[in-house]
Amino acid sequence: MSKILLLNGSPHKDGCIATALKEMITVFEKEGFEYELIEIGSRTIRGCIDCRYCMSHGKCAFDDDPVNEIAAKLKDADGLVIGSPVYYASPNATLIALLDRLMFSTDYSKQFKVGAAVVSARRGGASSTFDVLNKYFTNQNMPIASSTYWNSVHGFTAEDVLKDPEGLQTMRNLANNIVFMVRAFADAREKYGVPEVETAAFTSFQDGK
Repeated sequence: MSKILLLNGSPHKDGCIATALKEMITVFEKEGFEYELIEIGSRTIRGCIDCRYCMSHGKCAFDDDPVNEIAAKLKDADGLVIGSPVYYASPNATLIALLDRLMFSTDYSKQFKVGAAVVSARRGGASSTFDVLNKYFTNQNMPIASSTYWNSVHGFTAEDVLKDPEGLQTMRNLANNIVFMVRAFADAREKYGVPEVETAAFTSFQDGK
């Protein structure tokens, strides 16, 4: 059975992002998809220190927070939804710390795991936050799911989000698109296999030229 992993990057467990993700979950349940929602917004998560431990051990050196736990769950997931509130036109710093380490330290292929970013703003900053989150997918071979508008909801509280019918509609359409993409990639993988990934080239300009 297909599985979607959802990360709530908000420190408010029942806040605006939770409301948006719950709207998506109604679709996953209807379509028979498994899902797991993980709350990380109020956790203490340190940033990456570029120690390269993960390159030889296959996991992050710091094992006292949820990064390695989530890494194991992501390996078995078919899709990843990342939700964040807008803080100074950017995602929650705790979420950024987790994603930096999660994407860098995992040595397994994320090819064709569907990625989707969801953001919540009272008023502004949604587009720039959305842009930051999407970049985590684009260098990991993860196709990005889109919707009928940018994947955002608006409001200062969960109750406000429930008054945003277009935002909730966007979440449902996004979830339906994720379901379609996961199924389509599974069918294509069985019929055609997956494209070869080249990894030999690594431009670093170490000669200074």
